[in-house]
Amino acid sequence: MRAGVLRDGALLAAGTLSVVRVPAPQRVDRAVAGVAMCLAPLIGFLVALPGTAVVELARRAGTGDLVSAALGVATVAWTTGGLHLDGVADTVDGLAAARADRAEALEVMRRGDVGPLGAAALVLTLIVQVAALARGLPVWGVWALPLAAVAGRCTLPVLCARGIQPARAAGLGAAVAGSVPRLPALLLPLAAAGLAGLLLSAGRADLAVAGGCAVGVALAALAVRRFAGITGDVLGAAVEWGTAAALVVLAAG
Repeated sequence: MRAGVLRDGALLAAGTLSVVRVPAPQRVDRAVAGVAMCLAPLIGFLVALPGTAVVELARRAGTGDLVSAALGVATVAWTTGGLHLDGVADTVDGLAAARADRAEALEVMRRGDVGPLGAAALVLTLIVQVAALARGLPVWGVWALPLAAVAGRCTLPVLCARGIQPARAAGLGAAVAGSVPRLPALLLPLAAAGLAGLLLSAGRADLAVAGGCAVGVALAALAVRRFAGITGDVLGAAVEWGTAAALVVLAAG
């Protein structure tokens, strides 16, 4: 591994997965992309911290769990620049183009305008996240949002594992597809789930991380099959679906 890969990978991860302004990587290659995707769960934890602070301030101000949860989810959307939410709408619009061939479906996603099904999917995803977070806050408190954010971003190394192809020749998907060796792609979600279980021995912390990642990957796999590869939008959708699933598990706990 060349010198600077870890630094460039960290810069790529932070610059791509958050609104934090960081210096551009000196070089972006497959190794750097792989490191960036492996660091995604850590970035998820960090981008959730401002949302967690907002949630706690709102709860202490007496807004109630539902309003606090809505403010927390909105803050996380801001810290990520809405990148993943845009992926939900575009991916569902592409999947909804049932009569279109693969190239036409990808063009629907590329245009960026939101159709009715994409808008509905976006709204429903946010509703599930807010409602589940509100339900889980009395039990999990400050841990709820970071756990879910980590779970959602554990989908990225899995979906970027060796052997998975990009759906397009250019774009974020092409830059990161197949960049993560298979062993780290498998072990990272398991390690994140195990660490969550160790830190929070009560409840379903480990199941929330592992289950959220599994659901996000499973849903994204439908898109990967439809488009014959991953795109940046599919990765974003996987993050949001995985986050929502983890929050549902936490709510059930």
